[in-house]
Amino acid sequence: MIPSTETTTASSTASATLQVQSETNKGYKVSERGSHNIAKGAAHPYQLPKFTDKVAERKWALQHMAGAFRVFARKGYTEGTAGHISIRDPIDPDTFWINPLAKHFGLLKASDMVHVDEEGNILPDGAQTAINAAGFAIHSALHIARPDVNAACHTHSVYGKAWSAFGKPLDMLNQDVCTFYKTHSVYEDFGGVALEAEEGRQIAKAIGNGKAAILQSHGLLTVGQTVDEAAYLFTLMERSCEVQLLAKAALRPGEELKIIPDAEAAYTEHQAGDSETLYTEFQPDYEMEVYLNDDFLN
Repeated sequence: MIPSTETTTASSTASATLQVQSETNKGYKVSERGSHNIAKGAAHPYQLPKFTDKVAERKWALQHMAGAFRVFARKGYTEGTAGHISIRDPIDPDTFWINPLAKHFGLLKASDMVHVDEEGNILPDGAQTAINAAGFAIHSALHIARPDVNAACHTHSVYGKAWSAFGKPLDMLNQDVCTFYKTHSVYEDFGGVALEAEEGRQIAKAIGNGKAAILQSHGLLTVGQTVDEAAYLFTLMERSCEVQLLAKAALRPGEELKIIPDAEAAYTEHQAGDSETLYTEFQPDYEMEVYLNDDFLN
């Protein structure tokens, strides 16, 4: 019998303890989590930074937040004034930063971000402008419910909205989507545009201790220990929704999609789905934005 280790995750419907075999049926051994698993010959080129200066950490986080918006703009995630990213403030963790209302993702800079407290008061050290009321309802509830979460991303992206109409979790169709194996949920109780604090609390409850949620009739929501992790998870979940829709559309009568078995899906999530590795996965896109136009750093 193959021994197992435990990883705490959220299932598609509720929190659960995921049993990860220490060795797969093919004899592949589970190792300690981290970006070293995907780097060979040298350390991973994108190391997760460690800060002793909280002011420097705040600047870095805001720059990466702005970079995430540029990536989202390039990938076409905009929809009017909808969509938001937030980061927990490193100096005052009971407050967070969020994008201003009605400014295109592709124009956002680090200096455009708004600093707010848990009551929605705009604090003096950020931009002095309005924020999205629905964004505040969702993100404030998330940051209160999940002290381990430092960033959250939500937009009304095309394939996320399309897949959300099914009200179902993603199937483990390929290696990439296994990042969400038993770590994403579905919020089925759509209550209209999320202007009320209670709707935000219900969404936060639905995500549990997972990485992401599919908001039925609404879109996608991802979280992370860094904004880079949350942003990469969002791009991955959006692409996974697209892939599943394409695969389902290509089915002929009598055919079925091939689902990755639980043991292999759990192994893949364990080996490549940790916060450090997910941070590194976003760096090529971030670096591309710096190359294209680094004015967002200001």
